Amino acid sequence: MSIFLKTGRVKAEWADYNGHMNLAFYIHLFDSAWETLLEKFHIGEESAINQKKTTFAVEAHTTYDKEVKVGDEVDLNLLFLDRDKKRLVYKLEMQSKQEQYLASTTEVCSLYVDLNERKVTEFEQEKEDLIDKFIDENKKNFNPGELHLIDKLKK
Repeated sequence: MSIFLKTGRVKAEWADYNGHMNLAFYIHLFDSAWETLLEKFHIGEESAINQKKTTFAVEAHTTYDKEVKVGDEVDLNLLFLDRDKKRLVYKLEMQSKQEQYLASTTEVCSLYVDLNERKVTEFEQEKEDLIDKFIDENKKNFNPGELHLIDKLKK
């Protein structure tokens, strides 16, 4: 099981000399999908601009399982999410929309940062509640497989 976040399409300018999407754009698509949840949790772009608090990715583990090419559509899905007071660990997958194969996964550890000080800070209670509610409502759909960064959480 997974939780659908968004669909993306591989653009011609994202292809490399091997004739498939360059690895940088896998990360770009994953990041754009993750942004949908950051906004839901009030810790994305609007929070960075208005409250000067947002997340910084500090470590990632990405697999490239099967290539995608120009014009391919991919679904970006959440496989797992957990948190502690200052960190989020999440895992996303990229599935071919047409052929339903796994193209890629990424697992990321992000820190919550106060942009005024450029230092890690704790989530406010309101944001903890939003994240926890989402986790509780969706954990039955989590299917992370092997996790590499889960030990980064300080629970």
